[in-house]
Amino acid sequence: MSDLFSLAAARDNKAKKPKDAYDASAIEVLEGLEPVRRRPGMYIGGTDERALHHLVAEVLDNSMDEAVAGHASDIWIALSADNRVEIRDNGRGIPVDPHPKFPKQSALEVILTTLHSGGKFSDKAYATSGGLHGVGVSVVNALSDDLHVQVMRDGQVWSQHYSRGAPQGKIKNTGTTKQRGTSIIFHPDAEIFGAGAKFKPERLYRMARSKAYLHRGVTIHWRCDPDTIKDQTPAEDTFHFAGGIRDYLTSELADRPLISRIFSGTADLSDKMGRVEWAIAWPDDEEDGFLNTYCNTVPTPEGGTHEAGLRTALARGIKAYGDRVGNKKAGLITAEDVVGRASGILSLFLRNPQFQGQTKEKLASAEATRLVDNAVKDHLDHWLADNPKDSTALLEFFIERAE
Repeated sequence: MSDLFSLAAARDNKAKKPKDAYDASAIEVLEGLEPVRRRPGMYIGGTDERALHHLVAEVLDNSMDEAVAGHASDIWIALSADNRVEIRDNGRGIPVDPHPKFPKQSALEVILTTLHSGGKFSDKAYATSGGLHGVGVSVVNALSDDLHVQVMRDGQVWSQHYSRGAPQGKIKNTGTTKQRGTSIIFHPDAEIFGAGAKFKPERLYRMARSKAYLHRGVTIHWRCDPDTIKDQTPAEDTFHFAGGIRDYLTSELADRPLISRIFSGTADLSDKMGRVEWAIAWPDDEEDGFLNTYCNTVPTPEGGTHEAGLRTALARGIKAYGDRVGNKKAGLITAEDVVGRASGILSLFLRNPQFQGQTKEKLASAEATRLVDNAVKDHLDHWLADNPKDSTALLEFFIERAE
């Protein structure tokens, strides 16, 4: 029997390998930024209009991280007629010295060409940050057919040019300057997004304005070519909001009547985990409410654990107030009764947050629920006690909804 198997094996070895053979040669190993170009949806959620604008968000988040960390005061965003976006800040500037692990490359080149490289994996460079995985700017580089970066650092200007993730030459010292910061200009690749893909000024304008609301210490300068505008979006504007997200909510509500004054505040989280800021109102009309949530200035449209903490805090606080004033019907109130008609903004700054997916649309950090709940409820208890007229109006409104 063993001879028969030997003869069969010999015949198989002599036979020509079939075209559909599955062996080691069929296993591909994608290197550098090739995985991003092959499967962009894994990194920016697709190749549609939303994904296209996510490129801008990734670069802008880096500048915002510099601002939140106290190293930048101004950010400039510009859209040109040929669909190029420039984002510049006056922060520290991306390091340009040789990287210890890759001494033949500058740290700048490593950041732009290597997935999971950056200064945000620990709290050495940033206490809190929106760019967490060292993926954002390298993904933008991979999906741009033209990208130019300029770093102003230590009195010197450094420049480098890229195309589809590949450097088009070495980093160059191009002069001296008294300024500092980083400028990135990029053009999305038509091979990825299609020849007709265009950035929309109104969408970028809203993005820039919302970022300015989320951090009171930053001024954001907006500019776009007038020929790109199809609506009432200004060609130039400057955003700086001393009132933070309270100003944001006031702007969103416009002239809608409110049951009470806006409940807003900011608080440090326990265990030195960060801080939370909120602004909540209950309009006295039939329009739908909204709750816009953010973590480290990154929008989380699907909410997550920080939103759950806010919901719990509001419901617990209102019910506890009802108990204190002897209103037995307060026990009927649920979190949905309190939050369902509310309109609000929640902004959390958290150390080492965990998101669901690279596009960070939902916060998954389990501890955020407890941290936000405890921080907000303490402030709500004092606010309700100090504003009895508003508290009574809200309590009656929630009980009516519960019944």
